[in-house]
Amino acid sequence: MCGIVGYVGGQSAAPILLDGLKKLEYRGYDSAGIAALHDGTITLRKVTGRIANLCALTEDGKTVPGTVGIGHTRWATHGAPTDQNAHPHTSNDGRFAVVHNGIIENHLQLRDELQKKGYHFESETDTEVIVHLLEHYYRGDLKTAVLKVTARLQGSYALGILCADAPDQLLAVREASPLLIGVGIGSNYFASDVTALVAHTRNIISLEDGELAILTADDVSVFDCAGRPVQKSISRITWDVQAAEKGGYAHFMLKEMMEQPAAVEATLSPRIRNDAVCLDEITLSDETIRSFRKIVITACGSAYYAGCAGRYAIEHLCRVPVQVELASELRYNNPMIDGETLLIVLSQSGETADTIAALKECKQRGASVLAVVNVVGSTIARLADDVLYTWAGPEIAVATTKGYTTQLAVLYLFALYAAHVRGTIDEPTYAKLVRTLRSAPSGMQQALDLNPKIPKLAKKYHRSPSIFFIGRNTDYAVALEGALKMKEISYLHAEAYAAGELKHGTIALIHDGQPVIALCCNPAIAAKTMSNIIEVKARGAEVLAVAVRGTQEIASVADDLIFIPRMEPLFAAIVEIVPLQLLAYHVAKENGCDIDKPKNLAKSVTVE
Repeated sequence: MCGIVGYVGGQSAAPILLDGLKKLEYRGYDSAGIAALHDGTITLRKVTGRIANLCALTEDGKTVPGTVGIGHTRWATHGAPTDQNAHPHTSNDGRFAVVHNGIIENHLQLRDELQKKGYHFESETDTEVIVHLLEHYYRGDLKTAVLKVTARLQGSYALGILCADAPDQLLAVREASPLLIGVGIGSNYFASDVTALVAHTRNIISLEDGELAILTADDVSVFDCAGRPVQKSISRITWDVQAAEKGGYAHFMLKEMMEQPAAVEATLSPRIRNDAVCLDEITLSDETIRSFRKIVITACGSAYYAGCAGRYAIEHLCRVPVQVELASELRYNNPMIDGETLLIVLSQSGETADTIAALKECKQRGASVLAVVNVVGSTIARLADDVLYTWAGPEIAVATTKGYTTQLAVLYLFALYAAHVRGTIDEPTYAKLVRTLRSAPSGMQQALDLNPKIPKLAKKYHRSPSIFFIGRNTDYAVALEGALKMKEISYLHAEAYAAGELKHGTIALIHDGQPVIALCCNPAIAAKTMSNIIEVKARGAEVLAVAVRGTQEIASVADDLIFIPRMEPLFAAIVEIVPLQLLAYHVAKENGCDIDKPKNLAKSVTVE
């Protein structure tokens, strides 16, 4: 979950490294550091805290000379966020500097071995074993030394390596952790994410697990784990650097919420033609789709909650059992998955470690794998049998918004497509639902426009020590994501409950003034949810209801109201979540929270 960046070329490296780290700060912001090579000496600077502290220390890179260098922004795993634990780490002889994203699982054994050989450790990190192993194995051939080191490492790693004996080279290594090479003219780069590269180049090489790249200013050479040359193709990034900038908004999260109608439009429009869903990207045959006896959706965090919401549409339309499983649990559950199972894997980054492990486990058991990801060429995209990209564009805020809604859009597309193939939906209903889904971007825009009083509601609720979200069926699925948004950016305790379960224990927590956000957008069960609202009101709760515009009954029982436009209940979650995202944002703003970079979190969870 850390971010690494490297540069080799004709310009001063440090300012380029700092700029790249700013773009990667969403991946971790406990500490940061850079190292650059000049006249045979590696200059190292690192600090606790944000990239701004590193910029101040180095006078925006002016005090760190050299045209080749590496940088790191850290999300702490092994060792507290301190200057000593910050990367880069250097060897005892000062010849090597290393940055690392991932986890070295056998670091304790390696540390013990190296200490017995006389190597001195400055940090508590697992990473430091790498740089001492490099010193131990180096005999003048840098590539050979790196291959010997990686053969000893167990776990996940993306490495950037600087060597004082190779003043015109950078080395980059990947194993189960994202790493891209940026190919320029007279300069080359590596980074954990394309956002750190697009200001300099849009030509990208994706490294595979076990591959090592040697970068000079004019060349990129890639080798496999045995040191044999590998031919790599270059892909082109189509979006520009402005897509990863704030564009005048106060926060990336606010910008990305406002981009949701356009992002969902970009996801839907190429796949809907003449009132029919066309998934030309996938190779699943109609016969295979008809043969599935079970569908399992697996993901983590908000992607898991997108799966919870999408499940209702798939199960209802396709008439096939759908399970939604946390990837971190599925991988250890000895799952009952076979060749008649479709596994749908959701991940914004395509690099989520637990989701990758669950995918591999299920694929080994014979499941067909359909990935829903945003990042082209990501690990999950490459491992899956088929991929449906969400086309959300870059998402920088740690708390996902358009990542979640575009995942939902793809699940709805698949639900309609598979139902049509399986013959579980008649033609008029199919065409009507396709048209309804096609209108989702308009509904989302209306949800953004309908609720100008949300900032005022945030002022009312932002001091609440705890907020409950309740709902039934699809409303409950949305409540799960709404509560997560509230907790992760405002730091308020927030929990979602199936409204019908209140009387089975949770209602004991309701007291005078307790805020309850009640989702009541599914007309088939609105009366039942209304009865739950009355139950909590009778015990003193303050109720903020989310309802379909034009609903009159709920106004008589709720203290405050948020409205969404009328939408087909099967697809309503994609619209219903929008005002809850806005509410969480404004509550966090009232509480003075760092909205784009919540404490203890990082965007892409590439470690277990």
